[in-house]
Amino acid sequence: MKKFDQYVSHLRILSRAFDEDLTNDFIVSGIIDKYYIQFELGWKVLKELLRYEGANQAATGSPREIIKTAYAYYDFIDESVWLGMLRDRNDTTHIYNEEAARQLVNKVLDSYIHEFQVLEMKIKERYSDEVLSSIN
Repeated sequence: MKKFDQYVSHLRILSRAFDEDLTNDFIVSGIIDKYYIQFELGWKVLKELLRYEGANQAATGSPREIIKTAYAYYDFIDESVWLGMLRDRNDTTHIYNEEAARQLVNKVLDSYIHEFQVLEMKIKERYSDEVLSSIN
């Protein structure tokens, strides 16, 4: 399965978080894990698209550099949200208490899922199926 297909597939799963019991610690943990994977797929899809566009920065491999470059290339990227997602992704390994976990889940539900959905929609609008199927 190609990266963009994986991105879309995982986003469908993460989007189901709205229907889950957020008082269940196991569910909260699962949402955080799915968020982590979704973010990884997101910046890697952006990296491949920037490579397709000929952006030299796509060779760096740094999520921060990819996000900053994507912001310059695409008017639909909210740089501050994506950099916040990067910070939160980095902090997921340091979440040891219930309150911090719930705060992250609230961010995922309040803005991050929407931002992932915007990325999916805008990429589909901008690129043909042929381009998207070649992103691996």
